[in-house]
Amino acid sequence: MPQVTPVSAFRDNYIWAIHARYEKEHLAVLVDPGEPAAILSWLASQDARPVAVLLTHHHHDHTGALPALTQRWPVPVFGPQKEDIPGVSRPVSEGDVVNIPELGLAFEVMETPGHTRGHVCYFGHGWLFSGDTLFSCGCGRLFEGSAEDMHASLQRLASLPEDTLVYCAHEYTLPNIGFAREVEDGNPALEARYRQARQLRKAGMPTLPSSIAQERATNPFLRCHVAGVRVAIAQHAGTSINTPLAAFTALRQWKDQY
Repeated sequence: MPQVTPVSAFRDNYIWAIHARYEKEHLAVLVDPGEPAAILSWLASQDARPVAVLLTHHHHDHTGALPALTQRWPVPVFGPQKEDIPGVSRPVSEGDVVNIPELGLAFEVMETPGHTRGHVCYFGHGWLFSGDTLFSCGCGRLFEGSAEDMHASLQRLASLPEDTLVYCAHEYTLPNIGFAREVEDGNPALEARYRQARQLRKAGMPTLPSSIAQERATNPFLRCHVAGVRVAIAQHAGTSINTPLAAFTALRQWKDQY
């Protein structure tokens, strides 16, 4: 079975490399390759050859390495059909299946608008590559979509199997936990996650992947149905909160100003 390895890029991005050795070749699928130097260095160090690229959305820190990669390796590039991304050769949309025959992999495409209009996630083999939609203990900013879009997208992701591993695109866990503790002080699962994340970062290790179960238990953006979370949001907003969507909208505004 292929393994998933984080390749650090820029200040806090991760490029995810799904890779395995078959016979004499080391083959890799690259998810959101944003920084050319970082991913080219990793490929060289591993003597690996890319066989496909998966893009979740159009932002440059997720696509910037594409020209350097495709000039050297003319591999298929999968990306959201609803976004204009130069270099995408295989546009994908809701319900499509991305097949990677070289590694025996197949991923379901899930449209998850909110951060951008056409953002997609890739789900398969117990893995979710969530880009900038679902973060570890957080979610992406609403640059192009609405709060309603993002709330619906997150609810879909939260409904995936609990043991699904979540590979998001940024190392935001500790700052996100800091905010989550303001929202839901006293959540024992959140406190345990805080201790674990601090230890990992102190050791220079990623806090990812997380899991859907962990996100359900600790991510405030997936917990807008919880009474205590909604009370905290209402108190901060200074108004009544009557629905999960209203709670999510106010929570995202709170986080934007945090």
